Amino acid sequence: MKRLLTAAVLVPLALLAIFRLPGWAFFLLCATLMSGAAWEFSRLARPAAPRAPWWALPALVPAAAAGLAWGLAPGHAVDGFHALAFGALAAIGVGTLVLLTRTPVEQSLAGVGALAFALPYFAVPIAALYRLQQHDPWVLFLLLAIVWLGDTAAYYVGITWGRHRLAPVVSPKKSWEGALAGAAASMASTVIWGYWRLGAVPGDLVVIGALTTVASQLGDLVESMIKRGAHVKDSGDLLPGHGGLYDRMDAMLFAAPAMLLLLWAFGWEVAP
Repeated sequence: MKRLLTAAVLVPLALLAIFRLPGWAFFLLCATLMSGAAWEFSRLARPAAPRAPWWALPALVPAAAAGLAWGLAPGHAVDGFHALAFGALAAIGVGTLVLLTRTPVEQSLAGVGALAFALPYFAVPIAALYRLQQHDPWVLFLLLAIVWLGDTAAYYVGITWGRHRLAPVVSPKKSWEGALAGAAASMASTVIWGYWRLGAVPGDLVVIGALTTVASQLGDLVESMIKRGAHVKDSGDLLPGHGGLYDRMDAMLFAAPAMLLLLWAFGWEVAP
């Protein structure tokens, strides 16, 4: 019940943000939420390197996302320079930060690895969500439908009829039945959206919906893997029935960049 009540509050707020907020405000909202998720991630990773500069992650994520979003804006197409600059921030910048903060050498490998992974992990989805909202809020609406309806179907079918474990080591409660139900709900959302917005369901939309669905479920499993490694069930308790911000955003971390790249690849005019 808590899960449904929380969703009943969050979904209208999310739709209001997508369709009503100007671009800069929507970016700030996404950056705030992702920074919160990054802070929860840092708490999970901290035991592996207690003296690594985890405090920097929530600040670096929105800064990196802003630079990437600027590079994706019309007239500022991401080129080799922007790609190299972002890679340098994740590699040179993080490595130097760990060095200058005098992280103990026995903790440096875990600290550098986790921070270098987490920076694009949280920053890229911010830029992707912002770019999708600027392109067409209805496309972002489709992304939310794929992720949230798929997650809801997977959860309730899984707890009711799930018998065959999907990834017992990473997430013992996830089942193949739930995963297939989630995929079916996501694809049904894609088909309905196609008829509603386009009057048809072109083949490239089916591919985009299917691969975004796969990315969404992989994002969920990766977060489960990280939590399992940290020996925790939820990343936080901010959202009753859902856990923390990281728990709620896990699938979106993979799905948002995947959808933007797929739309770009199929020429849906989201590229700068």
